[in-house]
Amino acid sequence: MADALAAPAAAAPSWPDRLPGVLRRWWVQVLILFVASRVVSTVMMLAQASILLPADAPHDLVSLSNLWDAEWYHIVAVYGYPAELPLDYRGYVQGNPWAFLPLYPYVVTAVSVVTWLPWEVAAIVVSVLAGAGTALLAYRLFATRFPAAGALAATGILLVNPVSLVTQVAYAESLQLLLLTAALLLLVRRRYWLMLPFVVLVSFSHPTGLAIALAMAGHIAHRWWRHRRGLERFPVPEAVAALVVAAAGMLAGFAWSLIAWAATGVPGAYTETEFSWRASYIGHVPFIPFAPWIQGAIWWGEFVGLPRWAGPFVLLAILVAVAAILLSPWMRRIGPDLRIWVASWLVYLLAVFFPQSSTWRMLLPAYPALGAFAAARSRWVVPVVLALCLVGQWLWIGACWIRIDGDWTPP
Repeated sequence: MADALAAPAAAAPSWPDRLPGVLRRWWVQVLILFVASRVVSTVMMLAQASILLPADAPHDLVSLSNLWDAEWYHIVAVYGYPAELPLDYRGYVQGNPWAFLPLYPYVVTAVSVVTWLPWEVAAIVVSVLAGAGTALLAYRLFATRFPAAGALAATGILLVNPVSLVTQVAYAESLQLLLLTAALLLLVRRRYWLMLPFVVLVSFSHPTGLAIALAMAGHIAHRWWRHRRGLERFPVPEAVAALVVAAAGMLAGFAWSLIAWAATGVPGAYTETEFSWRASYIGHVPFIPFAPWIQGAIWWGEFVGLPRWAGPFVLLAILVAVAAILLSPWMRRIGPDLRIWVASWLVYLLAVFFPQSSTWRMLLPAYPALGAFAAARSRWVVPVVLALCLVGQWLWIGACWIRIDGDWTPP
Protein backbone atom coordinates (compact mmCIF):
# COMPACT_ATOMS: atom_id res chain seq x y z
CA MET A 1 0.00 0.00 0.00
CA ALA A 2 2.90 2.35 0.70
CA ASP A 3 4.10 1.88 -2.87
CA ALA A 4 0.59 2.57 -4.15
CA LEU A 5 0.53 5.94 -2.40
CA ALA A 6 3.95 7.04 -3.65
CA ALA A 7 4.09 10.30 -5.59
CA PRO A 8 3.14 10.03 -9.27
CA ALA A 9 5.82 9.97 -11.94
CA ALA A 10 6.90 13.37 -13.22
CA ALA A 11 4.84 14.73 -16.12
CA ALA A 12 4.86 17.81 -18.30
CA PRO A 13 3.90 20.93 -16.33
CA SER A 14 0.15 21.55 -16.27
CA TRP A 15 -2.14 23.83 -14.33
CA PRO A 16 -2.05 21.74 -11.12
CA ASP A 17 1.77 21.96 -11.19
CA ARG A 18 1.61 25.75 -11.47
CA LEU A 19 -0.35 26.22 -8.25
CA PRO A 20 1.46 27.96 -5.37
CA GLY A 21 3.18 26.21 -2.48
CA VAL A 22 1.56 23.24 -0.84
CA LEU A 23 -1.31 23.30 -3.35
CA ARG A 24 1.06 21.75 -5.89
CA ARG A 25 1.02 18.50 -3.90
CA TRP A 26 -1.24 16.00 -5.65
CA TRP A 27 -2.76 14.66 -2.44
CA VAL A 28 -3.70 18.18 -1.27
CA GLN A 29 -5.47 18.82 -4.57
CA VAL A 30 -7.35 15.52 -4.32
CA LEU A 31 -8.40 16.10 -0.70
CA ILE A 32 -9.64 19.62 -1.55
CA LEU A 33 -11.74 18.13 -4.33
CA PHE A 34 -12.98 15.43 -1.97
CA VAL A 35 -14.06 17.86 0.76
CA ALA A 36 -15.73 20.17 -1.75
CA SER A 37 -17.62 17.28 -3.35
CA ARG A 38 -18.86 16.00 -0.01
CA VAL A 39 -20.05 19.47 1.00
CA VAL A 40 -21.99 19.73 -2.26
CA SER A 41 -23.58 16.29 -1.80
CA THR A 42 -24.48 17.05 1.82
CA VAL A 43 -26.11 20.35 0.88
CA MET A 44 -28.08 18.60 -1.85
CA MET A 45 -29.26 15.88 0.54
CA LEU A 46 -30.38 18.39 3.18
CA ALA A 47 -32.08 20.55 0.55
CA GLN A 48 -33.95 17.63 -0.98
CA ALA A 49 -35.04 16.51 2.48
CA SER A 50 -36.42 19.98 3.24
CA ILE A 51 -38.39 19.86 -0.02
CA LEU A 52 -39.70 16.30 0.08
CA LEU A 53 -40.07 15.34 3.74
CA PRO A 54 -42.87 16.49 6.04
CA ALA A 55 -41.94 18.91 8.79
CA ASP A 56 -42.17 16.27 11.54
CA ALA A 57 -39.78 13.84 9.79
CA PRO A 58 -36.10 13.71 10.82
CA HIS A 59 -34.07 16.22 8.82
CA ASP A 60 -30.72 15.90 10.60
CA LEU A 61 -27.58 14.69 8.82
CA VAL A 62 -27.18 11.49 10.83
CA SER A 63 -30.75 10.32 10.22
CA LEU A 64 -30.60 11.17 6.53
CA SER A 65 -27.31 9.26 6.23
CA ASN A 66 -28.72 6.08 7.75
CA LEU A 67 -31.55 5.17 5.40
CA TRP A 68 -32.33 2.10 3.29
CA ASP A 69 -29.58 -0.53 3.39
CA ALA A 70 -27.92 1.29 6.27
CA GLU A 71 -30.67 -0.11 8.49
CA TRP A 72 -29.80 -3.65 7.40
CA TYR A 73 -26.12 -3.08 8.13
CA HIS A 74 -27.08 -1.85 11.59
CA ILE A 75 -29.12 -5.00 12.14
CA VAL A 76 -26.09 -7.11 11.16
CA ALA A 77 -23.91 -5.16 13.58
CA VAL A 78 -26.33 -5.54 16.48
CA TYR A 79 -27.90 -8.96 15.94
CA GLY A 80 -25.66 -10.75 13.47
CA TYR A 81 -27.08 -13.22 10.95
CA PRO A 82 -30.09 -15.48 11.54
CA ALA A 83 -29.59 -19.23 11.86
CA GLU A 84 -33.07 -19.73 10.42
CA LEU A 85 -34.19 -17.98 7.27
CA PRO A 86 -37.48 -16.06 7.47
CA LEU A 87 -40.10 -17.57 5.15
CA ASP A 88 -43.39 -16.24 3.84
CA TYR A 89 -46.62 -18.26 3.99
CA ARG A 90 -45.71 -20.01 0.73
CA GLY A 91 -42.30 -21.09 1.99
CA TYR A 92 -40.21 -18.60 0.02
CA VAL A 93 -37.24 -16.90 1.67
CA GLN A 94 -37.89 -13.28 2.62
CA GLY A 95 -35.43 -10.41 2.78
CA ASN A 96 -32.99 -10.81 5.66
CA PRO A 97 -29.45 -9.80 6.76
CA TRP A 98 -27.71 -12.56 4.78
CA ALA A 99 -27.89 -10.29 1.71
CA PHE A 100 -25.52 -7.81 3.39
CA LEU A 101 -21.88 -8.79 3.70
CA PRO A 102 -20.17 -8.38 7.07
CA LEU A 103 -16.98 -6.36 6.56
CA TYR A 104 -18.52 -2.87 6.56
CA PRO A 105 -20.88 -3.27 9.56
CA TYR A 106 -18.16 -4.97 11.62
CA VAL A 107 -15.59 -2.28 10.79
CA VAL A 108 -18.13 0.35 11.82
CA THR A 109 -18.78 -1.54 15.05
CA ALA A 110 -15.05 -1.61 15.80
CA VAL A 111 -14.76 2.13 15.20
CA SER A 112 -17.84 2.73 17.36
CA VAL A 113 -16.36 0.73 20.23
CA VAL A 114 -12.96 2.42 20.03
CA THR A 115 -14.30 5.98 19.68
CA TRP A 116 -17.50 5.60 21.75
CA LEU A 117 -19.39 7.14 18.86
CA PRO A 118 -22.96 5.97 18.22
CA TRP A 119 -23.01 3.31 15.49
CA GLU A 120 -24.89 5.60 13.10
CA VAL A 121 -22.22 8.30 13.46
CA ALA A 122 -19.33 5.83 13.23
CA ALA A 123 -20.83 4.54 9.98
CA ILE A 124 -20.59 8.01 8.45
CA VAL A 125 -17.01 8.39 9.70
CA VAL A 126 -15.97 5.07 8.17
CA SER A 127 -17.62 5.87 4.86
CA VAL A 128 -16.12 9.35 4.62
CA LEU A 129 -12.61 8.17 5.51
CA ALA A 130 -12.87 5.28 3.06
CA GLY A 131 -14.16 7.72 0.46
CA ALA A 132 -11.15 9.97 1.00
CA GLY A 133 -8.84 6.99 0.66
CA THR A 134 -10.61 5.96 -2.53
CA ALA A 135 -10.13 9.45 -3.98
CA LEU A 136 -6.39 9.35 -3.28
CA LEU A 137 -5.95 5.88 -4.74
CA ALA A 138 -8.20 6.67 -7.71
CA TYR A 139 -5.98 9.62 -8.56
CA ARG A 140 -2.94 7.37 -8.38
CA LEU A 141 -4.72 4.86 -10.62
CA PHE A 142 -5.60 7.50 -13.21
CA ALA A 143 -2.08 8.95 -12.93
CA THR A 144 -0.66 5.70 -14.31
CA ARG A 145 -2.25 6.65 -17.64
CA PHE A 146 -2.67 10.43 -17.65
CA PRO A 147 -0.79 13.59 -16.65
CA ALA A 148 -1.69 15.41 -13.45
CA ALA A 149 -4.50 17.53 -14.91
CA GLY A 150 -6.18 14.54 -16.53
CA ALA A 151 -5.90 12.37 -13.43
CA LEU A 152 -7.34 15.17 -11.31
CA ALA A 153 -10.20 15.71 -13.78
CA ALA A 154 -11.13 12.02 -13.78
CA THR A 155 -10.98 11.92 -9.98
CA GLY A 156 -13.20 15.00 -9.78
CA ILE A 157 -15.81 13.38 -12.03
CA LEU A 158 -15.76 10.29 -9.80
CA LEU A 159 -16.29 12.45 -6.71
CA VAL A 160 -19.38 14.22 -8.08
CA ASN A 161 -20.91 11.38 -10.09
CA PRO A 162 -24.72 11.17 -9.79
CA VAL A 163 -24.64 8.48 -7.06
CA SER A 164 -21.60 9.75 -5.17
CA LEU A 165 -23.72 10.42 -2.08
CA VAL A 166 -23.56 6.70 -1.25
CA THR A 167 -19.84 7.05 -0.55
CA GLN A 168 -20.50 9.28 2.48
CA VAL A 169 -23.56 7.62 4.01
CA ALA A 170 -23.89 4.33 5.92
CA TYR A 171 -23.43 2.15 2.85
CA ALA A 172 -20.58 -0.27 2.08
CA GLU A 173 -19.71 1.32 -1.28
CA SER A 174 -16.89 3.49 0.11
CA LEU A 175 -15.14 0.50 1.63
CA GLN A 176 -15.70 -1.59 -1.48
CA LEU A 177 -14.26 1.11 -3.75
CA LEU A 178 -11.27 1.68 -1.46
CA LEU A 179 -10.29 -2.01 -1.47
CA LEU A 180 -11.10 -2.44 -5.16
CA THR A 181 -9.05 0.60 -6.17
CA ALA A 182 -6.08 -0.66 -4.17
CA ALA A 183 -6.38 -4.02 -5.97
CA LEU A 184 -6.62 -2.36 -9.40
CA LEU A 185 -3.63 -0.12 -8.73
CA LEU A 186 -1.57 -3.15 -7.73
CA LEU A 187 -2.82 -4.98 -10.82
CA VAL A 188 -1.65 -2.19 -13.10
CA ARG A 189 1.73 -2.28 -11.35
CA ARG A 190 1.89 -6.11 -11.66
CA ARG A 191 2.11 -6.54 -7.86
CA TYR A 192 -0.05 -9.65 -7.92
CA TRP A 193 0.82 -11.13 -4.54
CA LEU A 194 0.00 -7.84 -2.80
CA MET A 195 -3.44 -7.94 -4.42
CA LEU A 196 -4.51 -11.02 -2.47
CA PRO A 197 -5.64 -9.42 0.83
CA PHE A 198 -7.56 -6.72 -1.02
CA VAL A 199 -9.27 -9.25 -3.29
CA VAL A 200 -10.41 -11.26 -0.28
CA LEU A 201 -11.49 -8.28 1.82
CA VAL A 202 -13.41 -6.53 -0.96
CA SER A 203 -15.36 -9.76 -1.53
CA PHE A 204 -16.68 -9.48 2.03
CA SER A 205 -17.70 -5.84 1.62
CA HIS A 206 -19.75 -6.33 -1.57
CA PRO A 207 -20.04 -9.24 -4.03
CA THR A 208 -16.93 -8.50 -6.10
CA GLY A 209 -14.76 -11.62 -6.15
CA LEU A 210 -16.28 -13.28 -9.21
CA ALA A 211 -15.87 -10.13 -11.29
CA ILE A 212 -12.23 -9.91 -10.19
CA ALA A 213 -11.70 -13.56 -11.18
CA LEU A 214 -13.18 -12.82 -14.61
CA ALA A 215 -11.00 -9.72 -14.99
CA MET A 216 -7.89 -11.66 -13.99
CA ALA A 217 -8.70 -14.30 -16.60
CA GLY A 218 -8.91 -11.56 -19.23
CA HIS A 219 -5.72 -9.95 -17.92
CA ILE A 220 -3.81 -13.23 -18.04
CA ALA A 221 -5.06 -13.98 -21.56
CA HIS A 222 -4.06 -10.50 -22.72
CA ARG A 223 -0.56 -10.72 -21.23
CA TRP A 224 -0.06 -14.20 -22.66
CA TRP A 225 -1.16 -12.99 -26.11
CA ARG A 226 1.35 -10.13 -25.95
CA HIS A 227 4.03 -12.49 -24.66
CA ARG A 228 3.54 -14.90 -27.57
CA ARG A 229 3.97 -12.02 -30.02
CA GLY A 230 7.07 -10.67 -28.36
CA LEU A 231 5.38 -7.46 -27.22
CA GLU A 232 5.76 -8.05 -23.49
CA ARG A 233 7.44 -10.53 -21.19
CA PHE A 234 5.16 -12.65 -19.01
CA PRO A 235 7.53 -14.60 -16.73
CA VAL A 236 6.29 -17.84 -15.20
CA PRO A 237 6.40 -16.50 -11.61
CA GLU A 238 4.17 -13.60 -12.60
CA ALA A 239 1.79 -15.92 -14.46
CA VAL A 240 1.55 -18.16 -11.40
CA ALA A 241 0.88 -15.18 -9.13
CA ALA A 242 -1.81 -13.87 -11.47
CA LEU A 243 -3.46 -17.31 -11.56
CA VAL A 244 -3.45 -17.43 -7.76
CA VAL A 245 -5.18 -14.04 -7.63
CA ALA A 246 -7.80 -15.27 -10.12
CA ALA A 247 -8.39 -18.38 -8.02
CA ALA A 248 -8.61 -16.29 -4.85
CA GLY A 249 -11.24 -14.08 -6.48
CA MET A 250 -13.24 -17.14 -7.48
CA LEU A 251 -13.06 -18.70 -4.01
CA ALA A 252 -13.83 -15.40 -2.27
CA GLY A 253 -16.74 -14.86 -4.63
CA PHE A 254 -18.38 -18.10 -3.48
CA ALA A 255 -17.25 -17.94 0.15
CA TRP A 256 -20.24 -16.03 1.52
CA SER A 257 -22.69 -18.43 -0.10
CA LEU A 258 -20.87 -21.33 1.57
CA ILE A 259 -20.82 -19.54 4.93
CA ALA A 260 -24.56 -18.85 4.72
CA TRP A 261 -25.17 -22.49 3.81
CA ALA A 262 -23.12 -23.72 6.76
CA ALA A 263 -24.84 -21.33 9.19
CA THR A 264 -28.42 -22.01 8.10
CA GLY A 265 -28.29 -25.49 6.62
CA VAL A 266 -29.90 -24.16 3.43
CA PRO A 267 -27.66 -24.59 0.33
CA GLY A 268 -29.07 -21.49 -1.41
CA ALA A 269 -29.45 -19.32 1.69
CA TYR A 270 -27.56 -16.36 0.26
CA THR A 271 -28.81 -16.50 -3.31
CA GLU A 272 -32.44 -17.10 -2.29
CA THR A 273 -32.17 -14.13 0.06
CA GLU A 274 -30.84 -11.95 -2.76
CA PHE A 275 -33.53 -13.15 -5.14
CA SER A 276 -36.28 -12.32 -2.66
CA TRP A 277 -35.92 -8.63 -3.49
CA ARG A 278 -36.61 -9.17 -7.19
CA ALA A 279 -39.68 -11.32 -6.48
CA SER A 280 -41.83 -8.19 -6.15
CA TYR A 281 -41.07 -7.50 -9.83
CA ILE A 282 -41.08 -10.90 -11.54
CA GLY A 283 -42.16 -13.35 -8.86
CA HIS A 284 -40.19 -16.38 -7.73
CA VAL A 285 -38.64 -17.69 -10.92
CA PRO A 286 -35.59 -19.96 -11.32
CA PHE A 287 -32.32 -18.11 -11.72
CA ILE A 288 -30.63 -18.45 -15.09
CA PRO A 289 -27.44 -16.44 -15.68
CA PHE A 290 -28.02 -13.38 -17.91
CA ALA A 291 -31.79 -13.90 -17.79
CA PRO A 292 -32.50 -11.20 -15.12
CA TRP A 293 -31.81 -8.33 -17.53
CA ILE A 294 -34.14 -9.79 -20.14
CA GLN A 295 -36.79 -10.30 -17.48
CA GLY A 296 -36.19 -6.78 -16.22
CA ALA A 297 -36.34 -5.32 -19.72
CA ILE A 298 -39.74 -6.93 -20.25
CA TRP A 299 -41.02 -5.76 -16.86
CA TRP A 300 -39.79 -2.17 -17.20
CA GLY A 301 -40.98 -1.97 -20.79
CA GLU A 302 -44.50 -2.98 -19.81
CA PHE A 303 -44.33 -0.68 -16.77
CA VAL A 304 -43.85 2.36 -19.03
CA GLY A 305 -46.45 1.14 -21.49
CA LEU A 306 -44.27 -0.43 -24.19
CA PRO A 307 -45.14 -3.67 -26.00
CA ARG A 308 -43.63 -6.82 -24.52
CA TRP A 309 -41.03 -7.08 -27.30
CA ALA A 310 -39.87 -3.48 -26.98
CA GLY A 311 -38.04 -3.84 -23.65
CA PRO A 312 -35.56 -6.49 -24.87
CA PHE A 313 -35.05 -4.47 -28.05
CA VAL A 314 -34.09 -1.41 -25.97
CA LEU A 315 -31.81 -3.59 -23.85
CA LEU A 316 -30.07 -4.88 -26.98
CA ALA A 317 -29.56 -1.32 -28.22
CA ILE A 318 -28.03 -0.36 -24.86
CA LEU A 319 -25.69 -3.37 -24.91
CA VAL A 320 -24.54 -2.54 -28.44
CA ALA A 321 -23.88 1.05 -27.38
CA VAL A 322 -21.90 -0.06 -24.30
CA ALA A 323 -19.84 -2.47 -26.41
CA ALA A 324 -19.12 0.33 -28.90
CA ILE A 325 -17.99 2.59 -26.06
CA LEU A 326 -15.69 -0.09 -24.63
CA LEU A 327 -14.10 -0.51 -28.06
CA SER A 328 -13.84 3.22 -28.75
CA PRO A 329 -10.51 5.10 -29.00
CA TRP A 330 -11.50 7.13 -25.94
CA MET A 331 -11.87 4.02 -23.80
CA ARG A 332 -8.57 2.63 -25.04
CA ARG A 333 -6.92 5.56 -23.27
CA ILE A 334 -7.45 3.94 -19.88
CA GLY A 335 -5.30 0.98 -20.87
CA PRO A 336 -6.05 -2.72 -21.29
CA ASP A 337 -6.03 -3.63 -17.59
CA LEU A 338 -8.69 -1.12 -16.59
CA ARG A 339 -10.73 -1.68 -19.73
CA ILE A 340 -10.78 -5.42 -19.01
CA TRP A 341 -11.92 -4.67 -15.47
CA VAL A 342 -14.75 -2.38 -16.64
CA ALA A 343 -15.93 -4.99 -19.14
CA SER A 344 -15.71 -7.76 -16.52
CA TRP A 345 -17.76 -5.81 -14.00
CA LEU A 346 -20.45 -5.07 -16.58
CA VAL A 347 -20.56 -8.73 -17.67
CA TYR A 348 -20.87 -9.77 -14.02
CA LEU A 349 -23.80 -7.40 -13.48
CA LEU A 350 -25.38 -8.62 -16.69
CA ALA A 351 -25.09 -12.22 -15.49
CA VAL A 352 -26.51 -11.91 -11.97
CA PHE A 353 -28.18 -8.55 -11.32
CA PHE A 354 -31.82 -7.63 -11.83
CA PRO A 355 -32.11 -4.04 -13.11
CA GLN A 356 -33.96 -1.74 -10.75
CA SER A 357 -33.43 1.53 -8.91
CA SER A 358 -30.10 0.49 -7.35
CA THR A 359 -28.62 -0.24 -10.77
CA TRP A 360 -26.94 3.19 -10.85
CA ARG A 361 -25.18 2.48 -7.57
CA MET A 362 -24.09 -0.95 -8.77
CA LEU A 363 -22.27 0.67 -11.69
CA LEU A 364 -19.84 2.48 -9.37
CA PRO A 365 -17.06 -0.17 -9.53
CA ALA A 366 -16.81 0.51 -13.27
CA TYR A 367 -15.63 4.06 -12.49
CA PRO A 368 -12.19 3.63 -14.19
CA ALA A 369 -14.14 4.21 -17.41
CA LEU A 370 -14.29 7.88 -16.35
CA GLY A 371 -10.66 8.08 -17.37
CA ALA A 372 -11.95 8.32 -20.95
CA PHE A 373 -12.71 11.98 -20.20
CA ALA A 374 -9.26 12.67 -18.75
CA ALA A 375 -7.52 13.24 -22.08
CA ALA A 376 -10.31 15.02 -23.93
CA ARG A 377 -8.96 17.44 -26.51
CA SER A 378 -11.73 19.99 -25.95
CA ARG A 379 -11.41 21.98 -22.74
CA TRP A 380 -15.20 22.00 -22.45
CA VAL A 381 -15.65 18.25 -22.08
CA VAL A 382 -14.74 17.98 -18.40
CA PRO A 383 -16.75 21.06 -17.24
CA VAL A 384 -19.82 19.83 -19.16
CA VAL A 385 -19.50 16.33 -17.69
CA LEU A 386 -19.08 17.76 -14.18
CA ALA A 387 -22.19 19.92 -14.63
CA LEU A 388 -24.21 16.95 -15.90
CA CYS A 389 -23.02 14.88 -12.92
CA LEU A 390 -24.21 17.55 -10.48
CA VAL A 391 -27.62 17.72 -12.16
CA GLY A 392 -27.82 13.93 -12.10
CA GLN A 393 -26.85 13.89 -8.44
CA TRP A 394 -29.64 16.32 -7.54
CA LEU A 395 -32.18 14.22 -9.43
CA TRP A 396 -30.91 10.92 -8.02
CA ILE A 397 -30.95 12.12 -4.41
CA GLY A 398 -34.54 13.31 -4.76
CA ALA A 399 -35.74 10.23 -6.64
CA CYS A 400 -33.89 7.48 -4.78
CA TRP A 401 -32.24 8.50 -1.52
CA ILE A 402 -34.81 10.65 0.31
CA ARG A 403 -37.38 8.12 1.52
CA ILE A 404 -41.04 9.07 1.62
CA ASP A 405 -44.16 7.01 2.30
CA GLY A 406 -44.77 4.42 -0.39
CA ASP A 407 -41.31 4.87 -1.90
CA TRP A 408 -40.26 1.81 -3.95
CA THR A 409 -37.02 3.18 -5.36
CA PRO A 410 -34.28 2.03 -2.95
CA PRO A 411 -30.82 3.25 -3.95
